[in-house]
Amino acid sequence: MREAIDIHADALKRAALKAGPTAPVRNCPKWTVSDLVAHIGFVHGLAVSLAVNRPVKPVPPDDWADLLGWWDGQRLAMREAFGQAPETPAFSPYPGFEVTVGDWTRRMAHETAIHRLDAESALDDVPPTRFSPEFANDGIDEFLTFLTPRRGITADVRVTTPERTWAFGEPNAEVSGAADDVYRALWGRPHQASVTGDLEPLAAP
Repeated sequence: MREAIDIHADALKRAALKAGPTAPVRNCPKWTVSDLVAHIGFVHGLAVSLAVNRPVKPVPPDDWADLLGWWDGQRLAMREAFGQAPETPAFSPYPGFEVTVGDWTRRMAHETAIHRLDAESALDDVPPTRFSPEFANDGIDEFLTFLTPRRGITADVRVTTPERTWAFGEPNAEVSGAADDVYRALWGRPHQASVTGDLEPLAAP
């Protein structure tokens, strides 16, 4: 997962540099590319502080060049923090749930992958990025079994890909399709999955 973070962060940065700081992010209409980079830098910095049990809220700089350099620093710190054994206990902001360094590494891999798609959506020529079934299925599982319950949300949903099925409660929504599309659908990004019912209760933060 550490390698996945690097791959998707590098792709995000390439797209951000090509699009420029003021370009609108189609996937997140309220954001510019600068807003997106500030967000991912903040999240990466926060993950570092949680992984080393010293929770702090990073403050992104306003200037575009400074922001890019600051984010690079957060990424380097994150690689070091995530170099600990995956089972190492980490700070958990979720009452009643323990979290490890491995959990934060996985969380950041998927956070970065989804925001890579957002950065690429700001380009005039959006690249045909597709995630492997292995990575996308892991992202679906992380969303449904790690992130959703820790946000205090009950997932009454059935999710099906060619490789796996997840079912919770008495499903009032169903999502099916290729793992890449289902992954995007759960995160509220453009997709070609089949969706029945309302996914709004699961809306990602």
